[in-house]
Parts: sequence; C-alpha cells; structure tokens
Amino acid sequence: MRDHFVRIAAGLGAALVLTAGVAMAQHRAMPSAAHVSSFRAPVADVAPNVKLGPNQTLAYGANKLLLLNYRMQFMCVVQPFDDRNYTNLIAARSPAQFNFPQCQVGAPSKIDPTGEQLPANPLTPPKMSDPLWVIVPFFETNPNSPAFTPQLGATLKSLFGFVPDGFKPNPGVPVQCPAPGEMPGQCTMHPIQVDLGPVLAALKLIPPHKVVNVPLPDHSHIVSNIAINQKPEWWQVIVVLVTNPKAWPNAAGTTGITSLAKLRAAQKAGMAYPDVPTNFFLFFGSKVIANLK
Repeated sequence: MRDHFVRIAAGLGAALVLTAGVAMAQHRAMPSAAHVSSFRAPVADVAPNVKLGPNQTLAYGANKLLLLNYRMQFMCVVQPFDDRNYTNLIAARSPAQFNFPQCQVGAPSKIDPTGEQLPANPLTPPKMSDPLWVIVPFFETNPNSPAFTPQLGATLKSLFGFVPDGFKPNPGVPVQCPAPGEMPGQCTMHPIQVDLGPVLAALKLIPPHKVVNVPLPDHSHIVSNIAINQKPEWWQVIVVLVTNPKAWPNAAGTTGITSLAKLRAAQKAGMAYPDVPTNFFLFFGSKVIANLK
C-alpha cells in the first residue's frame, strides 16, 4: 500500500509544485476563493435538515451525527526552535514569520496549544486535547466537475487520469467542510491553506525544506467514541485520504466511515491511507445530535 501511496503522492506533489495557479510561493497569501469558483452548490448535503450557525460544522463519531461549536480560531503550533518556513532562523528570532499561519501536514508539533507535551504513543491521548481525524475524498465521482483551478485540474488528470473530489469546489460526495453555500477552500475557523511540504519531502517526492501551500481541501470530521460529547477544547488534526468512494459516508450517514472503528477498517482494507499528523489544531466542543442507523 505504501508504494501505491508514494505513486499517488508523487503525482500530487508534482501537480502542486508545477501548477503555478495552486502551488504558492512561501509567505504569499492564497488567492481569493472567488477566483477559484463561486459558492459551493448544495450537492449531496450532509444532514440537510440541520441548520448550522456560522461557527458550527458537523462531524461523525461512534456512528452518530455530531455538532461542533467553534469557540475560537485555529492554531498551528510553532515552537521557539522551529524553522517551519526554512529561513535558517529559529522562530524565536524570526517574528515576521507569524504574519502567516504555518499549518503543516506531516510535521506535527511536540506540544498542543495549551503547552501540554503530546504523547509519543499516538494511542495515548493527551489530557488537554483530543485527536480529530479529517477525511479527504481522494477519488473522482464526476469527471465533468472541475478542480479548484483549471491548471490544477489539467495537471491532476494528466497524472492520474482523474481529479480527486477533495480538490473540487463542487465535490460529488457529501462533505462537512465547506458547507453548502460557503466559498470553496474555506470552513469556519479553519485556515484557508495548508502546507504539504513536510509529507511530500518525507516521501522523497520533493527536496526537503520546501513550503507547498495548497487550498484547504474538502473534508469531513471523525472523532473517537469517548469524545462525542466533549466540552470546548483543542483538537489535533490528523489527515486521512480516503481512496474508495464506497468507504465515504453517504448524506444520511447510514453507510461509510462514521466512526473511528470504521475508519480503521477502511484503512486495513486499503480503502484509505494511514494517518498523517499535523501541527494544526481546532478549538470546539462536540455534542451528539442524532443517532445514525
């Protein structure tokens, strides 16, 4: 499975590095989402009868539908001796770097935003935060649906023969972020871009110490069984690419990944890739609003 992941990531890395419309230079702001597409159409809405507030999203956990209430903005943890923008200056000596968030996939921090040390064993949860699995649709349901930009779509299609739904303003599967009517690449209290450089470099797909910022992909959220009713706290984002649409939750949440156990089963069956940790945290409380049959 790793070899297949390397081939997919290699193509993705090439697309991100070579596509000028998407792979952005270090410290450049992302283009307005209006330049990518218009508002996301209400296609395959998740729980269409649930009215969300501006600071709310949905999630799944223990085969239940959850409401997430965000209480503050995201945090991408940068510690004093980090050099996440590769200027050869540690963060403690480079305050200008904090003008832009440094949200990196594949380069987790050693502490959470409360300052608590994160356990070396991922099966040991920290006391002050919880993991949040962010699943991304890495498959295509409608070849006629365009990517975030024409350049990215053309490059991905030439590499894979398809454009993953996670890189489309109108994915063909129900996603929780962005919600219908929201701008592509945006979700409440999330960053509008993430840096894939560390994970691509770890796979030896690009040279090390390169920033590869991309628009926030379409995604949904999974929490563990013990955290389905949780007071507001920090949650560490763990990214998982789902490669088989049969594993993706349907709009009613009656099929697909709606629990951590089902996510692990999908990974074991080769329908999703392994966990990729980040230094990216969200702050919200969770509560159950519906049981899923």
